[in-house]
Amino acid sequence: MDIKSIDLIPAPVDCTAADVRFGPAEHNAWSVSDAAVSLVRRPLAPRPLHFAASPKNLQIDLARSAVVVVDMQNDFCHKDGWFAQKGVSLRATRKPIPLLKKLLPCWREAGGQVVWLNWGIRADRMNLSPTIHFKGKRTAAGVGYAERSPIDRGLSVVTGEWGAQVIDELKVEAADLSVDKHRLSGFWDNELDSVLRMRGITTLLFVGINTDRCVFSTLQDAAFLGYDCILLKDACSTPSPAYVTRSILFIVEQLHGFVATAQSLIKALGTPRQE
Repeated sequence: MDIKSIDLIPAPVDCTAADVRFGPAEHNAWSVSDAAVSLVRRPLAPRPLHFAASPKNLQIDLARSAVVVVDMQNDFCHKDGWFAQKGVSLRATRKPIPLLKKLLPCWREAGGQVVWLNWGIRADRMNLSPTIHFKGKRTAAGVGYAERSPIDRGLSVVTGEWGAQVIDELKVEAADLSVDKHRLSGFWDNELDSVLRMRGITTLLFVGINTDRCVFSTLQDAAFLGYDCILLKDACSTPSPAYVTRSILFIVEQLHGFVATAQSLIKALGTPRQE
């Protein structure tokens, strides 16, 4: 390389905190100054956390982990919701609430991301197959997706309606992420995968309802997509027979990831300052 070639090499761009930044997260953003556009991302410092799990104990990176809260919404968990008016017992669907009220503040205090994943369908149901229509309604007299129950709290599980909102007992914070789904799996035909990848999330911890349905379907697809998957078994629930849950736990441990408890995670995180 001759002197003339060296003269053509631009000087390093001095990007400071005052530069304008463009991106979905601080660690995934361009820096734009008067001099240039820098595509160099800021490093995301790891924040290791150890806790008990099966088949082996775990160390996760809080900076790249998210708790995914599945379907803890009014239509499934409230006494006036779609499920309750169908005659479904709320004992199972409300079971995770007390533990989630302890876990989520601890998780946020430690800097972990919370993702709310709820059923939230189109009001016209145009992207729901005949199978989904039938399973939601069953009979001509039944109340199906995007229909009104006798105690009218709006269209069932429709985005923006009361039934698709997180129950009042679990507070959604400004820094949380919310994603709607219209299948058992939260990764089907929506933006969940993109949202997680843009934030650099690689590890997902699953809680909510129902263990053998939306929780497991989402976890399984997450594993297929390459995410690290952890099922917090005591913060999940289902009205299905107990042997179904045992089967899910076995399959997760054998094939898709790890099984742990919210209690062990809370112990590792410690008590949040606000409490």
